[in-house]
Amino acid sequence: MRIGYSKKVLEYFRNPKNIGRMEDASVVATVGSVACGDMIKLYLKIVNDKIEKATFESYGCAANIATSVAVTELARGKRLDDAKKISYKDIEDFLEGLPRTKIHCAVLSVEALKIAILKYEIKEGRVRFDENVAKRLLHGVLDPMSGKSIISSDKFRGLKVKDKDVEIILSRIDDKALREDIENQIREAFKDLDINLKIIYE
Repeated sequence: MRIGYSKKVLEYFRNPKNIGRMEDASVVATVGSVACGDMIKLYLKIVNDKIEKATFESYGCAANIATSVAVTELARGKRLDDAKKISYKDIEDFLEGLPRTKIHCAVLSVEALKIAILKYEIKEGRVRFDENVAKRLLHGVLDPMSGKSIISSDKFRGLKVKDKDVEIILSRIDDKALREDIENQIREAFKDLDINLKIIYE
């Protein structure tokens, strides 16, 4: 396990590839939270089930930017079934190692890729939108207080899915900034999907 950053991590941090918004993206996925310190917004252009182009916007440390570069480099040119197999270990190997405290950045980048592909399959009608799929999309939403996925935190009370209506149930959050951050993350998680989203508190 590395202690410091590899030369490759530092190179991609200083001179990142594939960075920026993609106007004609087939799908966009956002995971993480600026409030938590790391966030990735991943754009994929998919043609005939092949990732033709991948770009990102990233907020966070050097490792977060480098792992975002890595996931776009590894995903580009792959068919969706092969892209789904990319693991955080593949990201780590591609970057010639990561410090133990930065492995979560590789996990986050892979999560962004998997959620982007899932959203694409939902949009294409290949995956039926149900409670399990809704929970999977929520995995990328982080509780800024704990750094955990919102569905693993004490703020998550449940969800209901009926046809296109999705109801996310959270515990009461008095802190306005915290509440807005979580709500914005949830809206991003379901953005561009043909659903009616409602967030309620109890």
